[in-house]
Amino acid sequence: MRIKIHGGTAREDEPSLCLTCRNATVIRGRNLRDEIIECGLLYRDDSRIAFPVSYCSGYSDRRQPSLREMEEMAWVLRTDRGRRIIGFVPARNLRPKERYVLEDDDWP
Repeated sequence: MRIKIHGGTAREDEPSLCLTCRNATVIRGRNLRDEIIECGLLYRDDSRIAFPVSYCSGYSDRRQPSLREMEEMAWVLRTDRGRRIIGFVPARNLRPKERYVLEDDDWP
């Protein structure tokens, strides 16, 4: 039985978080050791990451949809009082003034 302790010592065989991060640019060469990882969140000239990352406060998993992508996929429940119709409408069918766009600060 494997027990995972959060905040404990990182395992050597786990891949770097940068490989699945939305903010990272990963460049690989032909050899396994030929790899360059640059972080888009670091605002200085040298934003290269030279070691496997096990924790990052700016990590954003690119395998999960972003807030903007979820807003585009969302269906909105609308009522049409004139025709007395209630139903879901794709967000892309709404006029811009009918949309409520969540700000990044609305999420925890």
